[in-house]
Amino acid sequence: MSLKDKTQSLFAEKFGYPATHVIQAPGRVNLIGEHTDYNDGFVLPCAIDYQTVISCAKRDDRKVRVIAADYDNEIDEFSLDAPIVTHESQQWANYVRGVVKHLQKRDKNFGGADLTIGGNVPQGAGLSSSASLEVAVGTVFQQLYHLPLDGAQIALNGQEAENQFVGCNCGIMDQLISALGKKDHALLIDCRSLGTKAVPLPKGAAVVIVNSNFKRTLVGSEYNTRREQCETGARFFQQPALRDVSLEEFNKVAHELDPVVTKRVRHILTENARTVEAASALAKGDLKRMGELMAESHASMRDDFEITVPQIDTLVEIVKATIGDKGGVRMTGGGFGGCIVALMPEELVPAVQDAVAKQYEARTGIKETFYVCKASQGAGQC
Repeated sequence: MSLKDKTQSLFAEKFGYPATHVIQAPGRVNLIGEHTDYNDGFVLPCAIDYQTVISCAKRDDRKVRVIAADYDNEIDEFSLDAPIVTHESQQWANYVRGVVKHLQKRDKNFGGADLTIGGNVPQGAGLSSSASLEVAVGTVFQQLYHLPLDGAQIALNGQEAENQFVGCNCGIMDQLISALGKKDHALLIDCRSLGTKAVPLPKGAAVVIVNSNFKRTLVGSEYNTRREQCETGARFFQQPALRDVSLEEFNKVAHELDPVVTKRVRHILTENARTVEAASALAKGDLKRMGELMAESHASMRDDFEITVPQIDTLVEIVKATIGDKGGVRMTGGGFGGCIVALMPEELVPAVQDAVAKQYEARTGIKETFYVCKASQGAGQC
């Protein structure tokens, strides 16, 4: 049963009347541009065909009722007329509550709603299941009540909800690509201006994601440390962000910086340059050059930003040995585990899947999860 059918039938069964709208918002994978978002830099993600789907309808009062299909049909209910506070036992509900609370600050012209939520974005894999939920909920109220909000505003609202209500620090990329993704395209995003440029993926190219299933333990503390190191670097150059520092400027004075901060800064500066060049390579259909840039990105994350782990490096090695110069592969996401992303001609996917299945578990003792994705459309009716 599709997510649309599942959430619609659950809606009718639990609420006793049919949903009027069905909204979807996708997860995402970042092809290149890692840890550049909070440095006001560039990222190149695409939305993927794993999504959050919400069947919904307006209510004629100020109550919001939500049922989560993926959490044993747990129910959350809250009023728009009372202060919206965090739910102590249902973490999923806080993403919904946070989005609605922050929407009220943007536009008070909406009332209650009934929602049933289902999704298939893998959780905890770094594919943005939370951003997908935030953008889907924002789009529900925007569509039901014709709120004058565009995709970027819905994305910013979701980011605020995650940072301030849920209490999880994140950049804007995840919500923005979920809101604005374009079918068969990646999106070059300027994380300072929030300007976007759609970049077509080469015809016949597959987006492959492999989850290492290595349990991430350091990701929270190390993320904050990396962020602080980047801020230290920006202060050294007396700039608001590393986006404003040129490689030439950096190379002249790198020896004056703390050696660890030097490595962190070098990653951000070179990664920004790689990301802009990658958009141009993709637009020309040059998978060979894209592959070189992805390899450089992975090496920089491993050696300068120091956020990979042996299991991830092993996965990258296995995939690269199989695709050669016909595509690219790198770690994607915050680091210390999680997923790798690869871009390759569709016909190479079976060989890659076979190589990973034969070698990864044998070398690491962990079984991977393999996803073949398509670049998909951003949030909207489905």
